[in-house]
Amino acid sequence: MSIDKSAKIYVAGHRGLVGSAVVRKLQSLGFSNLLLRTHSDLDLTVQSSVDAFFAAEKPQYVILAAAKVGGIYANNTYPADFITINLQIQTNVITSSFSHGVKKLLFLGSSCIYPKFAPQPIPESALLTGPLEPTNEWYAIAKIAGIKMCQAYRLQFGFDAISAMPTNLYGPNDNFHPENSHVLPALLRRFHEAKVRGDERVVVWGSGTPLREFLHVDDLADAVVFLLENYSGLGHVNVGSGKEVSIKELAELVKEVVGFEGELVWDSTKPDGTPRKLMDNSMIESLGWKPKISLKDGLGGTYKWYLENVRQ
Repeated sequence: MSIDKSAKIYVAGHRGLVGSAVVRKLQSLGFSNLLLRTHSDLDLTVQSSVDAFFAAEKPQYVILAAAKVGGIYANNTYPADFITINLQIQTNVITSSFSHGVKKLLFLGSSCIYPKFAPQPIPESALLTGPLEPTNEWYAIAKIAGIKMCQAYRLQFGFDAISAMPTNLYGPNDNFHPENSHVLPALLRRFHEAKVRGDERVVVWGSGTPLREFLHVDDLADAVVFLLENYSGLGHVNVGSGKEVSIKELAELVKEVVGFEGELVWDSTKPDGTPRKLMDNSMIESLGWKPKISLKDGLGGTYKWYLENVRQ
């Protein structure tokens, strides 16, 4: 089914990496009735506020991209925040969506919901088959509860709530913080700063051999609209690029995109992390969706955004 362009769509978390991309996508497709609220306008952890908002605005569709996110350090330091805030946000939004007659809700999770030693590529069926990665289990447990809540509301009430689990994302509005950003924005920033300083070399941790998967956030936004229009199943759906890249290839590509002329050095005394992490994308592909943005093009656009918005 195609959604009416005048339908009222609430995008929760519209200032984040994912939410901002979903808003760009919806606007580019001609959706003219988007409901957006900043955190200072609406605190999603406060049930009475969320319920009053839904009662007043009566959105027809909800895309739940609001979450408290962070790296390993943040998850280790603030585990109570990560489990509590995420459970509050999703519980409030899902229950209010149901009680105020939302037609369809899409809940966004993360690939960290899967067991630490899941088979690779990771199929949807790997959920809850083994222990989680201990460093971010607080966040993962909340996200798993969100998936299960969507399923429970479908089973008990016939509420059309679906869940999508994206792989590692990158793109405009990413976090380029020097201490707590993910590998791709961290590399972009490091190569850029080395280029500006005229450094002879950039040293990157590890051997460069681990394989990772990256999806441009605009491709995810495209998949979100696709699933809203084409999927109403009980199970969650993986959204990946289906393409693996070694950290070495990624670093070399970033070096090229940034135009750093110096040497790239690998410090193999430093840890590598998981050797391989890739989502099994066959379910969404069988529905008729696949990503369009190549890693090189996506990196070029992300670097341009960094230069215009982040660079000091």
